[in-house]
Amino acid sequence: MKEEIIIAGFGGQGVLSMGKILAYSGLMDDKEVTWMPSYGPEQRGGTANVTVILSDEKISSPILDSFDIAVVLNQQSLDKFEPKVKKGGILIYDANGINNLPTRDDIRVVRVEATRACMEMGNSKTYNMVIMGALLEVMDYKLPMENVIKGLQKSLPERHHKLIPLNEAAIEKGRSLVK
Repeated sequence: MKEEIIIAGFGGQGVLSMGKILAYSGLMDDKEVTWMPSYGPEQRGGTANVTVILSDEKISSPILDSFDIAVVLNQQSLDKFEPKVKKGGILIYDANGINNLPTRDDIRVVRVEATRACMEMGNSKTYNMVIMGALLEVMDYKLPMENVIKGLQKSLPERHHKLIPLNEAAIEKGRSLVK
């Protein structure tokens, strides 16, 4: 089995962090993994995306033209990556800041009210982890939560490890938004 994922949005939304956590989680689950970030020099506020491939077998190339799952967090990313989701694939989006909604009917479209969920949780910094929870819920690979937490620990500087319980709660919130 192989899962090819793109996560895209503005720099500062935690796009690259989500990809890194996903990649570490896959490694800890003994999967073959690639993690390929792409961002402009303006990082925060500019466009950013990350491609993650998880596989049971060797991965021949980290470069993809189409994806099983696309997570898009702004209009530019939706416009660019909606056409690149494979037929039968999944598109996850938060409608906040998206004016032209997805139009394809040959893919599963999952709207996640992540911005609203963050407000309910009282912390806007959990946005990417709410999205991460939705992603984990729809993936064919069911990565163990303990590996996701280890991925968080590996990705976050130690001074932020006190926020891991909050991030875990945000992941669970995101999962519940999809169920």
